[in-house]
Amino acid sequence: MITIEFLGPIQKAAITMEAVSLRDVAEVLKQDDELVQWIDNCAVALNDTLVASLDIPLKDGDKISLLPPVCGG
Repeated sequence: MITIEFLGPIQKAAITMEAVSLRDVAEVLKQDDELVQWIDNCAVALNDTLVASLDIPLKDGDKISLLPPVCGG
């Protein structure tokens, strides 16, 4: 079981799910109307380390964080 947390303006409660890779997670999240607008624009962290590939394998207990782009000032 992995945990997915949504940071910043996404404002969605964390969810847990079974997944083999980040690609699996992306496919599930793209089915959520609230999240589809964010998926392609977010940075992704796996266990607090930014990653660039969706082909990274996941293991039980992993934490995925979606970090949407934000404006600074």
